[in-house]
Amino acid sequence: MSTPRVVGMLLLVASACSQGSERAVEELTGGSVARGKQAFRDYGCGTCHEVHGEHMAQGNVGPSFHDFAKQSYLPGGLINSPTTLVRWIRHPREVEPRTAMPDLAVSERDARDLAAYLYTMH
Repeated sequence: MSTPRVVGMLLLVASACSQGSERAVEELTGGSVARGKQAFRDYGCGTCHEVHGEHMAQGNVGPSFHDFAKQSYLPGGLINSPTTLVRWIRHPREVEPRTAMPDLAVSERDARDLAAYLYTMH
C-alpha cells in the first residue's frame, strides 16, 4: 500500500473513530458494533485483554484496548486499518508468527464486528 493511501486510511479511521459515530465505524469495517461487543464476550477476548468499564475484560496478557481507535499500529508494526485489523483478528499467527495471540477460528463476519467494536474504544 502506498504511503499517501496509508495516510489517507489512517485519517479516515481516526476521523470515524473520533466522531464516536457507531454508524461511521460500521460503514468503515462492514461490521456491527453491537454484534462485536457480543463476539468479544463469546470469544473470551477479555481473558487476555482489558477494556475500561467492562467487568468481564480485565485481562493483562495482551494489550489493553483503551484508546484502541487512536492507535496507529497493530502488533508487528502493522498499520491499524480495517482490512489489516480483520486479517489480524482472523489469522494472527499468519500476520505475526511470534504473537502470543491464538488463532480462534474467528469468522469473517465476527472479525468485522469485532473490528467495529474495537474502533469505538477511545
